[in-house]
Amino acid sequence: ELLEAAMSRRYDSRTTIFSPEGRLYQVEYAMEAISHAGTAVGILSSEGVVLAAEKKITSKLLEPSKSSEKMYMIDEHVACAVAGITADANILINYARQAAQRYQFTYQESMPVEQLVQALCDTKQGYTQYGGLRPFGVSVLYAGWDAQHGYQLYCSDPSGNYGGWMATSIGASTQAAQSIMKQEYKPGEMPLQAALQLAVKVLSKTCDSANLTADKLDIATVTQRNGRVSYAPLPEAETKTLLDAVAEEAASGDA
Repeated sequence: ELLEAAMSRRYDSRTTIFSPEGRLYQVEYAMEAISHAGTAVGILSSEGVVLAAEKKITSKLLEPSKSSEKMYMIDEHVACAVAGITADANILINYARQAAQRYQFTYQESMPVEQLVQALCDTKQGYTQYGGLRPFGVSVLYAGWDAQHGYQLYCSDPSGNYGGWMATSIGASTQAAQSIMKQEYKPGEMPLQAALQLAVKVLSKTCDSANLTADKLDIATVTQRNGRVSYAPLPEAETKTLLDAVAEEAASGDA
């Protein structure tokens, strides 16, 4: 074990050098940093995509931020939730917004969701291959709609890998969240309201805080309204209603 630790130390100071076992330690450490961040979940439904995240409130004296620190709108048809270092996320969000606008300006139509995700992941991947750079310490859930593939949910990590999902989570307690969603997610037949309830249920079971309140959750949906794609943060009152419904269901289950 001492030998292994010494070996890893020789390779873990550089992002660009493989260890003898073929690992990039800095990228793995970036993923480890994310596993301590507030949980975020994404769920694909037949009527839209739900993004939900736990807000980590570090101090009672802290003024609540005016805009969400976990949810961002990238373009009219794409939004995302992040887990990890918020400052790193801001850089990537700005890049994604510019990429989406450049595409819109060039082709006069919205950028396909997967193409946008891929553009962002190409940037992330560059930070694992060139000297003197460290990987972005952030994982991202992307929710969007385009004419080719309808509603989509993607997840990407610091290595630049991404994948399409029906339901997934990033941040702390990912294993627990995934196992609940595996049991309760119904592919192809889940209405938006059921997806919202499942997202709240997952967060209420995986969050550290014993008494989860509406102000500790950030929830948003990407749906279609009047023929247009619409990104809408959920009002606190609706979040509270969902929390109450989940608590009732848990109480009746226990009884």
